Amino acid sequence: MAPAFNFSETLESVISDAAKGLGWDMSAFAPDVRPADPSHGDFQANGVLAYAKSTRKNPRAAAQALLAALAGKTPDFSVAVAGPGFINFTLTPAALLDWLGRHDSEDHIREGAASIGKGKIWIVDYSSPNTAKQMHVGHLRSAVIGEALARMLEFSGAKVVRDNHLGDWGTQFGKIIWAYKRHLDAAAMKAAPLEEFERLYKLGNNTAETDAVVMDEARAELLKLQSGDSENRGIWEAINRASLAAFDQIYARLGIRFDCILGESFYNSRLESVCTELTRIGIAEESQGALVVFHPEHPHFATQPFMIRKSDGAANYATTDLATIAYRVDHFKATGALYVVDKRQSDHFEQLFLTAAKWFAKDGRPLPDLRHVDFGTVLGEDGRPLKTRSGENIRLKDLLDEAVERSFQLVTSKNPDLTESERREIAEIVGIGSVQYADLSQNRSSDYTFSWDKMISLDGNTAAYLLYAIARVRSIFRKAADDATHEPKAPTVFETPGELALARKLVGLADALRQATVSLRPHFLCTYLFELAGVFSTFYNVDKVIVDDPGVRARRLLLCARTALVLETGLHLLGLRTLGRM
Repeated sequence: MAPAFNFSETLESVISDAAKGLGWDMSAFAPDVRPADPSHGDFQANGVLAYAKSTRKNPRAAAQALLAALAGKTPDFSVAVAGPGFINFTLTPAALLDWLGRHDSEDHIREGAASIGKGKIWIVDYSSPNTAKQMHVGHLRSAVIGEALARMLEFSGAKVVRDNHLGDWGTQFGKIIWAYKRHLDAAAMKAAPLEEFERLYKLGNNTAETDAVVMDEARAELLKLQSGDSENRGIWEAINRASLAAFDQIYARLGIRFDCILGESFYNSRLESVCTELTRIGIAEESQGALVVFHPEHPHFATQPFMIRKSDGAANYATTDLATIAYRVDHFKATGALYVVDKRQSDHFEQLFLTAAKWFAKDGRPLPDLRHVDFGTVLGEDGRPLKTRSGENIRLKDLLDEAVERSFQLVTSKNPDLTESERREIAEIVGIGSVQYADLSQNRSSDYTFSWDKMISLDGNTAAYLLYAIARVRSIFRKAADDATHEPKAPTVFETPGELALARKLVGLADALRQATVSLRPHFLCTYLFELAGVFSTFYNVDKVIVDDPGVRARRLLLCARTALVLETGLHLLGLRTLGRM
């Protein structure tokens, strides 16, 4: 068996070949190799059991037959049949040492992992705030989940296009422009432009909602904008400049970057052609003055039309999203697109994807893999969506600032001898990372409760715990460098239970990456990293690293080096920065 990064994938291939040699048709049953319970081995093949039951074979006898067919083909493992017909594979200490020796950098890990995404072009649509408004805590999850998924897909070999689909067009701009022309505070605009635009939006919106005359005036301002009026266009551009400048400050702190920022306004000229095309091919039809698409075959949407043009002739989100899909396929040649948007939009995306499928089928074009990557709500400890005490949305900038300040207190308590500037620098990494990791470590489909005490803590599954684990490993190498009494020597094979457990956990990185990437759920990677840090702690407490025997010393330093590498690689994939001292 050739050396592999992902032993599960390699074993699946070897098992499939052995089954063919026995004349078995397992095409309907994947070998289904998964990481095993440590008491059973490193990997377990479950597909043979399902195949045997379907063909009325004795499951254990079938497993024994396959075991015989595998003879000589799995030199890196000891193999045994267990239970009713499971096949367990246990990596040899030499194979573990070989794997750790070869995967000695983030680039080498990437080379091994880059198989799932090869040949794919993914658009990752995330963050997407509305301009003229401050980013608040409700924007957090899309931003950090989307960035993590983009990094994981790139790592898996895919080409990724990060797209920030801004809400930069629509009826709200008529209200803002109305308020701008009548109630602008020039001094406030100079000092904090986005805050002033947000104030004007609230003022214009509230006034228009209670005064029909103002609503008509706001509509007139919107029409002038849409018609290309230079004054209104200039105000609109100023709103977007101020918004993007403020957004970029947040993105820089979160380590987020975009390949393109194509907001709703970008697709404005393409909307009419979408309506015309869907009507021409018989998908869209008039209903009560609106243009809609029906999906009578769908149990939930049989009587709920998907509106792509309102009765007053205005386009909407559906029109823009259909134009966006077409552009992404035509321009980027996208084979798939992820929409990282909260779960409350599930119906919209399901109808959108159904409509796009019918459109592309009529056109004879391949449909990209469209997925709604949904997520739950960030809750306060009262079980309600997280807000300020006055009921306002918490600004994301303020949330990050508080996280950094709380982390500064933690860092100061742990390492008061560092200079204040050093503690501030560490606190920025720990604080921002804590906010990101607290979100990513949750199953994204679930709501989660925001808790400062749990988030910024050295106990439990937190960013601070993992960052401290890395710093702890780095301190071992500083100590080793100070001790120059030993000549370097090649490591000997692992022997102690602590060494073997840590080596096996490190090899499990491949399956953790695959599981997190295929399922689009970063929390699987978080769980693995937390478990790895725990296994390392157990190893470190039992097996002294800086020992006199040069072979033992070398292999234990190797385990420490790979632990730091895997923890850092994993955290980088999640969007976090790491540090060598904490």
